[in-house]
Amino acid sequence: MDRVQLSSIISVLSSLTSHPLWFVASILLYLVVRLQRKGCWRPRDCPVDLNGKTAIVTGSNTGVGRYIAQDFARRNARVILACRSEERGRRAEREIRQRTGNGNVHLRILDTSCMKSVREFAERIQREERRLDILVNNAGASGLPIAVTPEGLELTFATNHLGHFLLTNLLLGLLKRSPSSRIVNVSSMNHRRGEVKLGQLRGEDLGRPLFDQLYNNSKLMNILFTLELSKQLRHTGVTVNAVHPGVVMTEAMRYYGLHFRIIFNLIGFFFFKSAEEGAVSSIYCALSKEMEDVSGKYIDSDCSLSLPSPTAQDAALARKLWEASATLTGLSEGGTGETH
Repeated sequence: MDRVQLSSIISVLSSLTSHPLWFVASILLYLVVRLQRKGCWRPRDCPVDLNGKTAIVTGSNTGVGRYIAQDFARRNARVILACRSEERGRRAEREIRQRTGNGNVHLRILDTSCMKSVREFAERIQREERRLDILVNNAGASGLPIAVTPEGLELTFATNHLGHFLLTNLLLGLLKRSPSSRIVNVSSMNHRRGEVKLGQLRGEDLGRPLFDQLYNNSKLMNILFTLELSKQLRHTGVTVNAVHPGVVMTEAMRYYGLHFRIIFNLIGFFFFKSAEEGAVSSIYCALSKEMEDVSGKYIDSDCSLSLPSPTAQDAALARKLWEASATLTGLSEGGTGETH
């Protein structure tokens, strides 16, 4: 963005904030939003202790994922931080240990956009871990450039859907051996604006997508994956649910232009959730007694059951997406975690 554009944005914002009622209206709206959230489920009121249990949280070096991992660490879990950046992951590992007093927090490198990385991560987990009680598929990004990875997969779909699809299937053996284990797939209310074109997974039929259309499509795929996986996990003791964390102030918007981020952050200061608040719905699904036997559902940001879009409830489409994802990731039919 050039100086002219930046000056124009600043001018507009200045004219808005100069109105005498701006400050009063902003404070009132802020208080209304905060009061509405007080009735939500709160992690600090949940007495669950995770001593002896193991949890993996992808994308846990920052934002929502970090607060999810930190909550698990406070509950004495063995926590695996599955992160792409070793530098940022080490920093998160160190700080979570310091803040929780739990030394059983460990970084493992994982890039969900790369299926080779996913396989290497899963192989290490299978060698080192005897159990897996919680898997939170949180890593994801919006605003990624349209690109095809060296493995022939479109970058957004590889990062937000295919990597977690493969990872979850490769770790199903550990999950099934751990009593009452839970899988949480972090989706978004943006899935309601999504659509599924299977060719897009390989970077085909993309056209000229508007704004965050590929992100929306990938978030729809997260819920369809949850729907089909829940069917395959019946009578196994493993549950899987998808969640909407809310509109959250996180680094997920870092790939957008400066002008968009300025406006997003200004509005977000008053109305959006913090990363810690955004972690609540995932923690609720992973720990709460209310979700103990619930599977294949979509949980809204206020920790309530919600119906996703009609497309997200399409069982036939969910199966087609599963089959296409299995082919593209080299996963065997049946979803057992065995690979070609």
